[in-house]
Amino acid sequence: MNSREVALNVVNRVLNEGAYSNLVLSKELNQSELSDKDKALVTELVYGTLRRKNTLDTIISNFIRDISEMDKEVLNILRIAIYQMHFLDKVPEFAACNEAVELAKKISDKDAKLVNGILRSYTKNPDDIEVKSGKVNELAYIYSYEDWFIRMIYKQYGENLGKKILSGLNQTPKVTVRVNNNKADYDEVYDKLEEMEYNIEEGYACPEAIIISGGKSVENNPVFSEGYITVQDESAMIVAPLLDVKDGDTVLDLCAAPGGKTTHIAELLNNTGKVLAFDLHENKLSLITENVERLGLNNVTVDVMDATKLNSKLIASADSVLIDVPCSGIGIIRKKPEIKWNKTRNSLKELVPVQREIMDNAWHYLKSGGTLVYSTCTLNKEENEDNINWFLNKYKDAEIEKIFLGNMENFIYNDNGSLTILPNQYMDGFFVAKLKKK
Repeated sequence: MNSREVALNVVNRVLNEGAYSNLVLSKELNQSELSDKDKALVTELVYGTLRRKNTLDTIISNFIRDISEMDKEVLNILRIAIYQMHFLDKVPEFAACNEAVELAKKISDKDAKLVNGILRSYTKNPDDIEVKSGKVNELAYIYSYEDWFIRMIYKQYGENLGKKILSGLNQTPKVTVRVNNNKADYDEVYDKLEEMEYNIEEGYACPEAIIISGGKSVENNPVFSEGYITVQDESAMIVAPLLDVKDGDTVLDLCAAPGGKTTHIAELLNNTGKVLAFDLHENKLSLITENVERLGLNNVTVDVMDATKLNSKLIASADSVLIDVPCSGIGIIRKKPEIKWNKTRNSLKELVPVQREIMDNAWHYLKSGGTLVYSTCTLNKEENEDNINWFLNKYKDAEIEKIFLGNMENFIYNDNGSLTILPNQYMDGFFVAKLKKK
């Protein structure tokens, strides 16, 4: 298969079958015999098409009566082709058109003629696209989001920050890794990656971070396999240090998979104490165990547990507790753009009671004087600030400890002491709050 066939397979799986883009893309690329250059093109086509689906559909709708009646695979062929024509300067229009027509021929000659006709019409007047009137519709076309999402972000953050968020979530993410200080120091790992001809720079916000913007897959080199580094976004890296752990502490991580924060806690404990890592899904525990073993950590215990159900054995057992609660994931749209299309306003609201049940239980597990860190990878304030305010009103023995991690342009220090991280090319959108038990 050529690069565009692979890209089409992935986009079909994600949009038509509900597959996760990162998982299915990784599987398809590993099974292909494509060059590194072609793999990079596939990645660009997949994430770009998913990211800009609303914009692409608006363009296509200018040339066909009813887009909803189109064959789903043919529609995806058009989306990929127009993404190249509209957003990628380096891809010649004729090449994108010809490849799309060839892909459509495998379905039917009729579909091939339809694809050819739409693409030729678009190339004649690419700037003459009719968009529904109204501010929200214009923003939906420019940034490619559902109407409800734009209204929510603007209502919660205002116009200036709203635009910043919409734009930031469309950024292409960089790969960041966290250095395992139990195995090597930062400079040693940095030098090794440079020797391997990775294009790297120091972290944007975290001292343990290295940003990788060029080179082969990180997970296929010995620096990773021997446990010197872990792939982790810098937004997630800020969480574990907020627990203020000391050697010998007992720490609970209630929603732990795939284990990035769990292992960071274990590293900060210098392989002492106990980290009890739990997850609802047994099949995800192996991911944590794999990371723990690769990093050479022996202070982590992994087990199945529903964080919404109180475990009496854990009451008042922990010096600190991390709850990276299940959330809408809006902040990681950079990495999983299909989130734009598979969430609804109601689905966000349904998460709040679950998050509050977990908060309640976590508080019971904490010793007096202990620290609870609450985090999400969403930007929906109902799942963030509103939950913290609810919690502080409910528990009089809880007090918030204001977070300050420096004056970064994408850090918002909220009135209640919590921190919101706006998405940019370096970091996912994120929220974190730190609570102390009196």
